[in-house]
Amino acid sequence: MKLFRVSLHRDYIVQIEARNEKEAKRLTEFYLTTPVDGSRQKDREEHSFRIEEIEMVTNDAIEVEEVEQEI
Repeated sequence: MKLFRVSLHRDYIVQIEARNEKEAKRLTEFYLTTPVDGSRQKDREEHSFRIEEIEMVTNDAIEVEEVEQEI
């Protein structure tokens, strides 16, 4: 089989409960690892937030290149 390197662009809409807009933005950027909430219960309690929903709205492979494999 061949090996490929794919550049992938994804956009998400995230609903999060937080203290204010600044915290909502910062916490979403930090804890969203994939389309999965990467926060732990301890994090949610310490920073007073909860990610409610994650919706992927864009999922585009924008570039594909074959990678040379060493034999």
